[in-house]
Amino acid sequence: MKKIVSIVILSLLLVACGKTEIASLNTVSNIEELNTAIKDAKPGDNIVLANGTYKDFEIKFTGEGTEDKPITLKAETAGKVFIEGESSLEISGDYLEVSGLFFRNGHSPKTNVIAFRTSAKDVANYSKVTNCVILDFNNLERDQDNLWVQFYGKHNELSNCYIAGKTNGGPTVRVDLKGNQSIRNFHKIVNNHFGPRPRKGGARGETIQLGSSFTSMSPSNTTIANNLFEECNGEVEIISSKTNFNIIKNNVFYKSEGSVVTRHGNYVTVDGNYFIGDGVNDQYGGIRIINTGHWVINNLFYKIKGKNFRSPIAIMNGIPKSPLNRYNQVTDVVVAYNTFVDSDSPWQFGVGTNIAQADVLPKSEIRSARPLRTEVVNNVIYNSVGDANPIIEHDKADGVTFKSNIIYNNSVKIENSHGLISKELTLTDIGTDLSVPTSGYDDVEIYNGFDFKTITEDLLGNSRSKSNQIGAIVNSGSVNLDLLDKSKYGTDWYSNVVGAKDPTTHTVANTSELVAKLKAAESGDIIALTDGVFNISESLVVDKTITIQSKGNSEIIFEGAANTPAFSLNPYGKLTVKNIKLKGNGSNYAFASLKENMSNHFGLEVVDSEISNFNYALRVYKQAYSEEITFKNTAISNCENGIELSEETNDRGDYNTEYLSINNCNFDNVKQNVVDYYRGGYDESTIGGNLLITNSTFTNCGAKEKNKRLLNHNGIVNVNINNNTFKNNNVKFVSILWGAKNNVESENTVTNSGQIKTEENLVMTLMY
Repeated sequence: MKKIVSIVILSLLLVACGKTEIASLNTVSNIEELNTAIKDAKPGDNIVLANGTYKDFEIKFTGEGTEDKPITLKAETAGKVFIEGESSLEISGDYLEVSGLFFRNGHSPKTNVIAFRTSAKDVANYSKVTNCVILDFNNLERDQDNLWVQFYGKHNELSNCYIAGKTNGGPTVRVDLKGNQSIRNFHKIVNNHFGPRPRKGGARGETIQLGSSFTSMSPSNTTIANNLFEECNGEVEIISSKTNFNIIKNNVFYKSEGSVVTRHGNYVTVDGNYFIGDGVNDQYGGIRIINTGHWVINNLFYKIKGKNFRSPIAIMNGIPKSPLNRYNQVTDVVVAYNTFVDSDSPWQFGVGTNIAQADVLPKSEIRSARPLRTEVVNNVIYNSVGDANPIIEHDKADGVTFKSNIIYNNSVKIENSHGLISKELTLTDIGTDLSVPTSGYDDVEIYNGFDFKTITEDLLGNSRSKSNQIGAIVNSGSVNLDLLDKSKYGTDWYSNVVGAKDPTTHTVANTSELVAKLKAAESGDIIALTDGVFNISESLVVDKTITIQSKGNSEIIFEGAANTPAFSLNPYGKLTVKNIKLKGNGSNYAFASLKENMSNHFGLEVVDSEISNFNYALRVYKQAYSEEITFKNTAISNCENGIELSEETNDRGDYNTEYLSINNCNFDNVKQNVVDYYRGGYDESTIGGNLLITNSTFTNCGAKEKNKRLLNHNGIVNVNINNNTFKNNNVKFVSILWGAKNNVESENTVTNSGQIKTEENLVMTLMY
């Protein structure tokens, strides 16, 4: 009744003002009603999707609004319209707006979740998606690549959204420039909260990608501004700019394992951004520079410890006469007015040079073209702990101009200063857990390069025209930032802040109780086994974070069918096993992922336990992925196979776990695949895998290993094998290390077990 009265009053007012065109308000509750409302919509109309859950809901929103009268599609109550199952949203036309939708519990049946087009020719212009959430809306397989938001057309906007949890391949957001209707597009990606994107364990995990290699010579003019990027760890590139004239401004990159990368294309401005690390994690990155004409100005790098590709400023070597999809030489770049606080070796030049690998790479892949006509000027470096190498030259930086740069280095001598001016500086608090030097260098003459007059503001928006100085911040008195106030970003109705929950401990005394409590327990709970034997005939499904433990006198005997696991590690299943004896029948598995539909990550930690008489101690299938797998103080004996993570054989850089740690374990009579951990292909988009084997003993293992190698870790970038004992293992090699990468061994005892060998350059499959 109130709605009717409101419409009548509005109609009278419009007639009284001489306007006879009346916007409609149309509430719909199913796809048929929605399609009819869209078909009949006129400029200014509002289509309201009633509160509820809509499953397998494919929306095609088309129409012709106007600048002052857009056509809107919105939730009746923002956050109470749930789009689930196989669902998607496509938009084409002019001046269309979508708001308040929540995509969850499903995936798109198409190549995108939200697309600013409905066909190759029908694109959206001047349209907006705002105040929406996409959460864990993943395809069922990691290799089923798709995009969550795909831009086409011109002048479109993604704003005030929360987007998080993408685990399958493909950028979270991409701007496409295929066709004249999408070039020089002036899209805006603003005020969003890009929440955690877990490590993907391979390439194709960017959060935002602007264009592609083959449209990299086209102007995009896309703006990415005022967004929070939180734990965006998919791969080495958080933002991958592959087009021209983009602006990346006033964003916060918080504990994100990657960098802003000018991957292809030219003339990108990276201005006034905050890169915030924790002073410990050496994967948190800054800005990596490739190609021509970029301006990197007014940025703050705070406790960024990333190295090489992830260093605070990484300026790469290029490939002479590079094809579009590789690495063009850096030329005519400006790095000015930036501040670096407690960030290791913040300036690195010639990153990616691979001249030493010329024997195993084709000439077309050798990155030997050093940066030219590049200016690194007016910057401030502050080191609480002195850094002898604030500037690293992987190749000569002879094409770089260094002027008016200062450093406080706590009296530590600098090996390669390139004219850095030493100053005594102090830190000033500018916000919660954020301190920077803002004064003490007024006497340093500012370097005025070509067009520097266009740098009119500092990091905080203060004018540089009145009282300019070097560094990101002009000294302007008290500052109190709250960069991590999440209410400033994303939707006005959703928060990813979750309160701490104390785990509940469930004590079980028999198998039926174990099965029931495992199913009923909440994520984070603990299941405590009493002393005794638990005979299990069906796999225990782990689809949440759970701990199963005992006081050391509990035994699980798995009597299940051949090739089935005692513990089935499902998506979201993170299992910790403590003080358990686990026995099989020789043909089944102790732990295994699903063979298919691993739409999200799993995790496994085995501590103070015994695993025996299994076909596999652990089997991880293709497209399954765990960020961490740990075996500690555990014995694995009399198993046909040990720890198997080698099915990602596509040689595109994919692998099954980021961290495999084996500490103080005993392997006895494990016949093959004792430790098998594989990553193939020359790919640099990820950390590259981490294997730590320490303080462990391997005895009488590898008798059936076909390649006569006890530890297989082909292509894994970070390998540390130390303080282990290898005795009577019938193999030719304990390990073959990749010398060009971070593969090391030390203090191992090898008796009648072959040798540990290092090959400087392994031959790998080229990905490009």
